[in-house]
Amino acid sequence: MRLLALETSTEYCSVALWQDGALTSRCELVGQKHSELLMPMLDSVLREAGVKLGELDGIAFGSGPGSFTGVRIACGVTQGLALGAGLPVVGICTLLALAEAAGQDKVIAALDARMGEIYHAAYAKRDDAWLTVVEPNLCKAEDAPMVTGEGWHGSGSGFAAHENALAVRYAGQLASSDGTAIPQAAAIARLAAPLLVAGAGMDAALAAPFYLRDKVALTTAERLARGATA
Repeated sequence: MRLLALETSTEYCSVALWQDGALTSRCELVGQKHSELLMPMLDSVLREAGVKLGELDGIAFGSGPGSFTGVRIACGVTQGLALGAGLPVVGICTLLALAEAAGQDKVIAALDARMGEIYHAAYAKRDDAWLTVVEPNLCKAEDAPMVTGEGWHGSGSGFAAHENALAVRYAGQLASSDGTAIPQAAAIARLAAPLLVAGAGMDAALAAPFYLRDKVALTTAERLARGATA
């Protein structure tokens, strides 16, 4: 099976091609240039593997949460490519992608959501499958949902932006953390492959970003009010 995956929800842009378990991938720090660099990266990966778009079995993308513009880019490019080639698509939560890449069995995933908040979720692996312990949510680090037990690994930029607050919140429960971890297309491909095999791919027209924050911009008055209560 051949699957193309892309992820643009952070300042990084990544692409991966899954071929029966073998991965070819690219990941670059691009800032806000995803729209300029994503297609060249896709073309490069496909050319290197000698694979044409029509030879794929599906396309997966990081559906969010994350950068509002970045998530829309991933979804839009996926839809355009898949509609043109008649391929099914799979959206993968970026927080789950963090857990998949962490190499740990118990992961608290947290991405910096700006405005003093984090995108947060917790996952545990059982029999090689991820179970959702805490559903994806938007919260302040000091109010992050609790987990039970010890030996948790913290993954994602939320642990860099709010290191102290999360360390206090999960005191005695965190065994390790990596605030530099980012969602990457390689992890999205690994998560999406079994879903496509199981027939869980959707029509490209139904693909949609996964947002946790309904309002992505605040007025000046709202920002001042938020700052006063922070």
